[in-house]
Amino acid sequence: MANQELLREISFLARRKFVVISHRQPFSHVRRTVRGESAPQVRVEKPASGLTLALEPILQAAHGTWIAAASGNADADFVDAKGVVAPTREIHYRLRRLFLPPRLREEFYTGFSNSSLWPLCHIAYHQPRFEDRWWKAYQAVNRLFCDAVADELRGEPAVLFIQDFHLALLPQMARERIPQALIAQFWHIPWPNPEVFRICPWRRELLAGLLGNDLLGFHLAYHRANFLETLDREMAVQINRESNWVISEGHRTAVAAFPISVDTSRIRHHAATTGRRDAEALRNRYGRGRRLALSVERMDYSKGIIERLEAIQRLFLRHPELRGQVSFVQISTPSRTDVRAYRDYADRVDAIVREINHAWGVWGWTPMTALHTYVEPERVWSWYFASDLLIVSSLHDGMNLVAKEFAAAAREDAVLLLSQFTGAARELREAVLFNPYATDAFAEAIAGALALPEAERRERMRRLRWRVSHYDITDWAGDILRSMRQHEFDAQHTLLMEPRRQAAARLEPEAAARPPRARRQRL
Repeated sequence: MANQELLREISFLARRKFVVISHRQPFSHVRRTVRGESAPQVRVEKPASGLTLALEPILQAAHGTWIAAASGNADADFVDAKGVVAPTREIHYRLRRLFLPPRLREEFYTGFSNSSLWPLCHIAYHQPRFEDRWWKAYQAVNRLFCDAVADELRGEPAVLFIQDFHLALLPQMARERIPQALIAQFWHIPWPNPEVFRICPWRRELLAGLLGNDLLGFHLAYHRANFLETLDREMAVQINRESNWVISEGHRTAVAAFPISVDTSRIRHHAATTGRRDAEALRNRYGRGRRLALSVERMDYSKGIIERLEAIQRLFLRHPELRGQVSFVQISTPSRTDVRAYRDYADRVDAIVREINHAWGVWGWTPMTALHTYVEPERVWSWYFASDLLIVSSLHDGMNLVAKEFAAAAREDAVLLLSQFTGAARELREAVLFNPYATDAFAEAIAGALALPEAERRERMRRLRWRVSHYDITDWAGDILRSMRQHEFDAQHTLLMEPRRQAAARLEPEAAARPPRARRQRL
């Protein structure tokens, strides 16, 4: 969908504010000392997040407001008394930052969000923990977000677009505080089956919060089905499985599947210009005439990083002829470093990388290069163009936009090796799919991808690129906006028809009491 078409979809927002609410902000102000500079400098950094890349173009087009939690160590220096960032020539929307107290943020984010909900929904064999203080912090932060939204709107009509699992209670809170708002939410991670979700002590409170939405979106129809089945088991609600809506306490919530995508045209333009120039330097530095295999993710156990490293070890055992022929580069952005389990995981990853390099490295060639640092999105796109192979090894992912970005940015002869447990695997069927839990099969999938004939590589990539270009981020946004507009139309139609239904209901007893009309006799 072209941007002009998206703007037409946004037209139904006329006379309303469009507000995106998320825990993660679209950019932060970070003060850090850069090599070669004498004093710390403040830089604007965008997170390595598909969420930001997906939503920022919509906010720009709608001239909307984004409410998020502050995260940069210099964020407070660039806001007014209400936490609003001063506008710039590049930013055509309003960013309002919430500054959460450190203890509250830790128990909300490190605690309930990432030690309870994240492992609960990802089913990656990492046991979730449930602490009362974390749950109370989660409730408190959702209320703070609701206060900020209500203050921002001050009774004006609005469309609220809430993001992800951090704010599951916000829709119902906003429904009570801001009844004039149309509320939608997108759940960016998987929704587990009912048997898994029922171990959460506050499952009904979370479900009730989500039913405050007018529209609730998931990546996959499979996740939507899991959610509806969970509701059926846990809540006294009316569910229409044909139309995929739920009625709870008189309020109707539409539940839909919208497979999120990427800004394909922007990525392709970068690949054809800056990316092409940068890629040559990256290949010279890291490939040195060898095949270059890349992985890009956050440092998170759900991304299957250790499983991939074990498969690379097995690859060299089973295929010693590849020694010195392929270089693996791992870009893992540090994530949730205040969580002990994540720090331990990163240490284990580093230890395995050292083992691989010690066991298989030779003079002039190091099998693994691990870059544990923030890399700007545009720089990552250059890495995609430089690579012969991208390995996405997630153990469970709602979608995984890295795979789609690679399909948009890569060379025509590159290969995508994709875990079958990602949402993207449902769409990108021309990728080489594999099971990251099966170490030997994973190793053989890497070897097979490296051995694919050029003609097959090009045909696979041509089809992958067609898929991501024919349903990109503007299509995703347009589908959500159309669904929100349709929901509002249906609700208004119901209100108009209700007096007629009531009148018909009053007449039904009288009609039943009348004798049947006699048929006219044919002459």
